[in-house]
Amino acid sequence: MLIYHIVLPDAWAAFDGEPYEAASLADEGFIHCSFAEQLDGVLERYYSGAESVVILGIDPDKLTSELVVEPSTGGENYPHIYGPINRDAIVSETERKFVNTDRQG
Repeated sequence: MLIYHIVLPDAWAAFDGEPYEAASLADEGFIHCSFAEQLDGVLERYYSGAESVVILGIDPDKLTSELVVEPSTGGENYPHIYGPINRDAIVSETERKFVNTDRQG
C-alpha cells in the first residue's frame, strides 16, 4: 500500500538530489502524507488555489525515515514521515492539473 505526499510543481522541480525534505520537516518535524482515500480532501483543504500539484507515491517499506500513523485534521489518522524521504522510496510522480474555474491561482 502506497502513501502520498503532495508538493507544488515548482518545489518538486527544485528538488535536485537525495533525500527529499518538505518545508514541514523543518517547521513541524515531519512530512505530511495521506492515504489514497484522503487525497481529495487534502487537495480541497490545502491546495484549492493551486493550478496543479505533483502527487508523490511513496512505498513505506522502502522508507529509511520513521513513518508514524497518527491523528491529525479532525482526529483522522494520517501518515507522517519523521525525517527526509529517500529517493528510492518515491515510486511515482503524478502531476494533477486543476481545470475547475472556481480555483484561483
